[in-house]
Amino acid sequence: MATEGALLRFRLDPRTGVAPYRQLVDQVAHAIRLGLLRPGDKLPSVREVVTQITINPNTVHRAYRELESAGLVEARAGLGTFVVESASGSTTPQRAAALREELRQWARKALRAGLNQDGLRGLLAEVLHDLEIREGARGG
Repeated sequence: MATEGALLRFRLDPRTGVAPYRQLVDQVAHAIRLGLLRPGDKLPSVREVVTQITINPNTVHRAYRELESAGLVEARAGLGTFVVESASGSTTPQRAAALREELRQWARKALRAGLNQDGLRGLLAEVLHDLEIREGARGG
């Protein structure tokens, strides 16, 4: 059953150096991968996003166009923008919740070991990079 996009709460972090439209694209793709957004779900309207995070409407339009170009969403005239496909590597919401809890426990352990948030991000990025290299070397 499709859900209303109002459930998706966007956020922007100017400290990342990532363009705002790209942050929106990444957040939608992430929600699809985690199974939080499913085919048929409606994204928030441009007006809702602008109100939610005080952003230029053109930025939201650009993000939605990029998501459409990627084949993740479809704009339907007069109806809105809808998720049309699950991203590869998507999971169920229940499994995503379990993985999130495991990651939360790992993060607590790393913080107790002396890492700060930047250190956590760096370590996670390094591990993901290593996995990409290994998976790429094996052919996927």
